Amino acid sequence: MTAAETGFDLTLTEEQELTQRAARDFSTEKILPRAAEIDEQGKIPPEILREMGALGFMGTYVPERYGGPGLDAVSYALVVEEINRACASTGVVLCSHMSLAVDPILHYGTEAQKEKYLPKLARGEWIGCFALSEPASGSDAAAMRMSARRDGDHWILNGTKNFITNGSLSNVAIVFAQTDPAQKRKGIAAFIVDKGTPGFSVGKLEKKLGIRGSDTAQLIFQDARVPAASLLGEVSEGYRIALSTLDGGRISIAAQAVGIARACLEDSLAYAKQREAFGKKVADFQAIQWMLADMATEIDAARLLTWRAAAMKDAGEDCILAAAEAKLFASDVAVKASRDCVQIFGGYGYLKDFPAERHYRDAKITEIYEGTSEIMKLVIAEEIFKE
Repeated sequence: MTAAETGFDLTLTEEQELTQRAARDFSTEKILPRAAEIDEQGKIPPEILREMGALGFMGTYVPERYGGPGLDAVSYALVVEEINRACASTGVVLCSHMSLAVDPILHYGTEAQKEKYLPKLARGEWIGCFALSEPASGSDAAAMRMSARRDGDHWILNGTKNFITNGSLSNVAIVFAQTDPAQKRKGIAAFIVDKGTPGFSVGKLEKKLGIRGSDTAQLIFQDARVPAASLLGEVSEGYRIALSTLDGGRISIAAQAVGIARACLEDSLAYAKQREAFGKKVADFQAIQWMLADMATEIDAARLLTWRAAAMKDAGEDCILAAAEAKLFASDVAVKASRDCVQIFGGYGYLKDFPAERHYRDAKITEIYEGTSEIMKLVIAEEIFKE
């Protein structure tokens, strides 16, 4: 049965609705009023992340025995949408931390690794990142040049990682390196590397078009000595761990895109209702109504694709196709909604005093990270040909 044919009841449970409401209230009260400041200053106030941790958002589906609230992937998607509706910079810190750092430890870590890292990560006391991309390898992750050499009871890591969200903010990084170039993908291993490891340092911080409040850094490894106990999974499993982690992460980026698109719709609708032109409200013009109607319809469709992918993950089903479809569609919806948002705001949409231009800048990245739209199409094509 294909993902498209798999039936799920997407009616939210009482627990999911409570989680959604808690995330919405927190985002509206604590994050939204500071979103422009976060973008302008390029920094997220630490107290926001601490409170997100205290509310359980930083470890949404981490089991209670490891310090999380033990919710499900659908609840996580709901939280991600709400946070990103308020501020995409804050949202991507959550997405990268939870989907790309917490998730692989939860699914591939030893019991000792889970007990060491998950409680602090789930409570937001520690922040995590995912170090896969390199200066010469992005979409083609198998071409990585970072090396890992066994030396007694340690591994020696050498190389550079690029575009790492939470890079300088993180206390722990999931790092991928090549142990044997002749083995290609089979030679790639994953490691859990603690901040402060000798030889591990943060390079330059990137200046970005959008999501400016989030931390995007270069990570440098120069004879970094990592204990053998820090190996995540088997030596030959690194590439598989990276891809399966990204499959799940794409659900969170789809939810991020839905959140950004919803911000565009809500802000556009509010502006159109109060702005006047030619003696009547802008919202009374059919051209504007049609733009808002398309926006609302496409956002609902993107949200349902995202919820379906999350429900499949919760059910333990293969969600590769569903996640890729959700991310491809939702990111396209976010970019289109942000463009229309600027158009509806008119000249004011081009000014930093209004949120439209920030949404426009923030939306674009959803078509790029955790698999570009072109890569999503390749993934979708591969999956449907399998069927």
